[in-house]
Amino acid sequence: MIYGLPRPGMKAAVTITWREYLMTQAGRTLLKGALFMVAAVALSACSMFRGDDSPAGQSRADADRDRGGISLFGGGGGDDQEAGIGVNSFLWRASLDTLNFMPLESADPFGGVIITDWYSDPTTPNERFKATVYILDTRLRADALNVSIFKQTQANGQWVDAAVDPDTEIQIENAILTRARQLRLSNVR
Repeated sequence: MIYGLPRPGMKAAVTITWREYLMTQAGRTLLKGALFMVAAVALSACSMFRGDDSPAGQSRADADRDRGGISLFGGGGGDDQEAGIGVNSFLWRASLDTLNFMPLESADPFGGVIITDWYSDPTTPNERFKATVYILDTRLRADALNVSIFKQTQANGQWVDAAVDPDTEIQIENAILTRARQLRLSNVR
């Protein structure tokens, strides 16, 4: 029995059965929610009966990671990986080291994007540069790095986009790769 508040036009509380309650809108919603929860629990339990196919002496988590799974909290154990970031750690640190003279606007270690703010050299205050570095892979490779340089010059008090020598981007990429190799070699010793 369920006791409820008086309905409009009634002076006393109403007593209804569970069957009557389930036929109301609130009861149907509650029933759907309960069925959904039971289905979710049943589906989540399906994976716990999977056979242990990991090699002897290796945990299931390590075996899953070796098959290409991801680790949310790091702990990959590979040479080119650092716990907690989703890109090559040597390229990441080398990029930050190489561009440390420019103010940093944003850095996303999971997506592998470094964006600097505009930088003006004190000797040439009428031009400024901005850099964006994309780290595209978890391996230390030349094609895992992409650098974009933007230049603006000041004309009549306003900043206007200007062309950048394509060799500048290549030189910065090479400087980052050289620093990444140095970091890797110092880590191996």
